[in-house]
Order: sequence, then structure tokens, then C-alpha cells
Amino acid sequence: MNTLELLKIPFWIAADREALAFEGRRMSYGDLMDRVNRATVALSNLGVQQGGKVAVLQTNCNEYIETYFAISCLGGVIVPLNFRARQNELEHMLRDSESEVLLFGDRYLSLVQAMRPNLPGIRHYVAMESPQPGFPHYEELLGAVEEPDMAVALEAEVDDHDLSVLMYTSGTTALPKGVMLTAGGFMGHIMNAAEPDPEAPPTATLLSAPFYHIAGFSSMLIGLYGLRRLVVVRQFEPRQWLQLCQDEKVTHVFLVPTMMRQLIDQPDFKQYDFSSLQSVTYGGAPMPVPVIERAIDLFPKQVSFVNAFGQTETLSTVTALGPDDHRLEGTPAEIELKKRRLGSIGRAVGDVVVQIVDDNGKEVPRGTVGEIAILVPRAMTGYWKQEEATANTLVDGWIRTRDMGWMDEGDYLFLAGRKSDMIIRGGENVAPEQVESILYAHPQVEDAAVIGVPDDDWGEEVIAIVVPKVGASPTQEELIAFARERIAAYPRAIFFSEDLPRNPLGKVLKNVLRDQYKTATPARS
Repeated sequence: MNTLELLKIPFWIAADREALAFEGRRMSYGDLMDRVNRATVALSNLGVQQGGKVAVLQTNCNEYIETYFAISCLGGVIVPLNFRARQNELEHMLRDSESEVLLFGDRYLSLVQAMRPNLPGIRHYVAMESPQPGFPHYEELLGAVEEPDMAVALEAEVDDHDLSVLMYTSGTTALPKGVMLTAGGFMGHIMNAAEPDPEAPPTATLLSAPFYHIAGFSSMLIGLYGLRRLVVVRQFEPRQWLQLCQDEKVTHVFLVPTMMRQLIDQPDFKQYDFSSLQSVTYGGAPMPVPVIERAIDLFPKQVSFVNAFGQTETLSTVTALGPDDHRLEGTPAEIELKKRRLGSIGRAVGDVVVQIVDDNGKEVPRGTVGEIAILVPRAMTGYWKQEEATANTLVDGWIRTRDMGWMDEGDYLFLAGRKSDMIIRGGENVAPEQVESILYAHPQVEDAAVIGVPDDDWGEEVIAIVVPKVGASPTQEELIAFARERIAAYPRAIFFSEDLPRNPLGKVLKNVLRDQYKTATPARS
């Protein structure tokens, strides 16, 4: 089934309902479908055919959404590019994906001009925003289409196994890999996650996660298919977010931990009206327990919180910590258990099986740290043109995530860091995230990252890089003593920093920290 159905179905049901709002522009489902039809004909005129790759280098905008559905109509494949990637990474993604068309925003003009001589496979470049000399302009291409209804005849028959999205991983330690996501995977996931009910009360999603990330991309599709009005922002900015949440009467949002922290740190946070807000979903990176506890306290009581964990390879969410888990109510023992489980990523969702396995793929006992393995029908079909990497990740149908974790007696899953981030001290495995959770509990700590550094005696030693709270001046000695009282694998050295290197979704770049602190000398204790 063609993923264009995710727009056509709500269009048939409620063509006049508002579909999206973006920078003062408002579009109904009928308006959006008309522009998708025009974009379909325009891309077809550029030679895009079934299976053809079309790349997009742009922040969130309505044109991005239109382009995706137009590509889908033609049976093509969209390649959403990380607009924060370096030039060599972008050139790699464009060549590797075999993209034929590149649509780009204004701020990337000079970058596109620099890359152009190195990309002989790109047949057409399209300026997506304002007109640019020497490039066809997106709006002009759409305006030149005299018969947008021709798009109906161009709609391709798509098999469930056909490639729909080629989404590249972040590439923190190597060049990005293309994750192959199918039409059937998206159709199954989105249709299970939302229902287009025109009789239901109106809802609105504030969409600030980037479309090049699976969280932003799937949120966009779920919102449109579920007849939620999409309030689209190019990039997250806390003041704009707070104002839009209030003014647009937003009901659903997705945040990554760094976004959440920036929002609740705004001095006038409590002055904004969140009376419409129903659901706050967060994920993309580990959420410090003190941050989510503050958020639960600050947001109105009617707001439900959900921690959603997933990967590009799993096509969105595989485990979730639900609203009831965030309601810190009950007996003292129940509240204590809920607070402990706030540090988890919840339990497997309906179509997912999760196991914790050792290096041989055998399931380990509850409470034991191992690699998280996931069985899910919507998983990627593999990495584009990388058979060895695919074979190492897809094992007998299971995705070996390279994320380490453990399960408690209630099947709640706790992260312990990436497999490459695990610290082996004196032959014992140390999970960085368990040490970090201790440091986050200190009242003077704003942010923390734990890594291993080479050590002649222990093989690796545990150190921490800490960002103090504004106005705080914790010492190395007091933080080490604080951690030592609570965990055996406490840091032997603390280094202070103004911030931590992170990717756009908030994950700490520990490879950068390991390189920066590889000659650090921990104290002996």
C-alpha cells in the first residue's frame, strides 16, 4: 500500500479540517492534498520514478511534508538529510543513497554550491525556500502545474516490502549508514498508533523534532493521519515553543531531554497557559530522573507523560513508560517504586518482544546487564549496501541494538549505555548510566557524563565530566564522596565543564569526551 494513504484517508474524511500551521500559513487537508498533487506532477516532470531517490536538506516546513507525500505517490524514496552534518558526511549520504534530486533550504545554498562539483549523480537541484539564481524554485515548479489532478494517474502501486524512507544514522564514530525503512512498516506502525476520527475533539501536535530523525518523521505522520493539526516549527527554540503551545492550544508534544530541561528552566514557565495540553511524550536520549520529576511537578496535573524509546532501525517506539508510571501516587512503597522506575524506559509495546542477551545471544537473568535485543515486525530490512553491518545487527530476525540494559522483576527496561561505552574496570563491567544517575541526584549537578579512560592498573578507570548548576561550585572531593556512598563503581576523578557535546537529539557524544580526556589521571582511592 502506498504511504500516500496516510494523507488521502484523512483528506477523504475531513478535507476542510485544518491540517497544519507554519509561520503564519494555515492549510486544510484539502489545501495540503492540492499542493501534494502539484508537487507530484512537478517531481515527475523532473524524472522522478518508482524507486528513485530524492534527498531533502532543510529544516521542518510545510514544503518538506508535501515533498515526502509527492515522492511517496510516485513510489520513490525520500532521503532526509541531517542539516547539521558536515560537508563530507552529506556528500557521502548523497552519493551512497544514489539520490537523483536534492531539494534544499536557503541557509544551505553555499553548502550546496560547494558540494555540487562532487555530486555528479544529482540531476536536479531545487531551491525549496526563496528563488535562487541558477536553480529551479519549488513554488514556481508547483505553480507551473496546470493539471494537478494528473497526480492520480501517477500514483504507483507499492508493495509492503518496498523501500519508502532511507534514513541515515548519526555517524558519530563512522560515516552514516542508511537505514532501509519500508512502506509496509510505516503503514502498520502509523495505523496502529492513530485513528482518523472526525467526531473526536480537535487536537494539535506541536512538532519541533527534526524530520531527518525518526521521532520527528513518525510524529508528523501520526499527527496527520490522526487528524491532529500540526503546528510546525523549523527548529526548537524554548520561548517560541512556550508561546505556540499556549496560542495554538496544543494538546500533544514530543520533547527530547535537552528540550525539556530548557523549557522548565525558563524563569516565566509558570506564566504560560497549558490548559489545553494533554500529553507530553519524551525520548531520543536518556532522561535524568530529576528533570522529569521537576517537569511532572511544573506542568498541570492533567498532563500525561510518556517516555518512548526506539531507534531508527526499529521504526520508532519499542518500549514505553506510560502515564500511570509517571503519577507519583499511592503508598510510600508504591511511590518509591515508581520513582525508581522513572529511570527506566518502560516495557515493550504491543508488537515488540525485548530480551537482554549476552555476547552469545542467550537471555540473561533479570537484573543482569546485557545487550538489548528487539524483535519487531516493522524493523528495518537492513543497512543500505552494507551486508556485513546488516548481518551483525539483524540476527535471526532480532535487532541487536548495541544498547546495554537490564530488566527488573516487572519487565521494566533500564538503559546501561551503548555497548561501546561500557567501562571494564578490573574485569568488571561498569554501566555509565547507572553512575550518571547517582551524580544527577546531587543538588549542585546540572549535567553529567561518565566515561572510561585507559589505566595501567585497572585497564579502564571511571571518570565523570560534570556541568554544575548555575551559581553552584561543587568540588571533586564532595562529588566523589557522594557517589562513593551510593555505588561501588564511583568515579575516581571529576572534571568540570560548561557543557557536554551532544548530537541534535541530545545524546552525549562520548567518543568526543573519550578523545578529550584520554590522558586524564584519576585519583587513587
